[in-house]
Amino acid sequence: MKRIALIAVILSGFAGAAQANLIKNACMGSDRADGNYALCGCIQDAANRTLTRSDQRLAATFFNNPQRAQEIRQSNRRSHEVFWERYRNFGNAAETFCRS
Repeated sequence: MKRIALIAVILSGFAGAAQANLIKNACMGSDRADGNYALCGCIQDAANRTLTRSDQRLAATFFNNPQRAQEIRQSNRRSHEVFWERYRNFGNAAETFCRS
């Protein structure tokens, strides 16, 4: 029984690590990043400092669907307004930290 619990803890750590790189993975997969691992890693670091995991899940969708970002930005939902404020802070942080 202890062995099963240990395996579950190890696997949950892997799932958390994979989710922790949502922005970096989306960045690496986009045509705009051109496979720049260092840049995408820096952008992920900025996301980790400014966005919740939930925010990161939503923001990662913008890399493949920029129209989604526009829809969220123009939305009248309060949750989208609050998200967009955090997203702007993320963008400013990424721009400051990740300049080449």
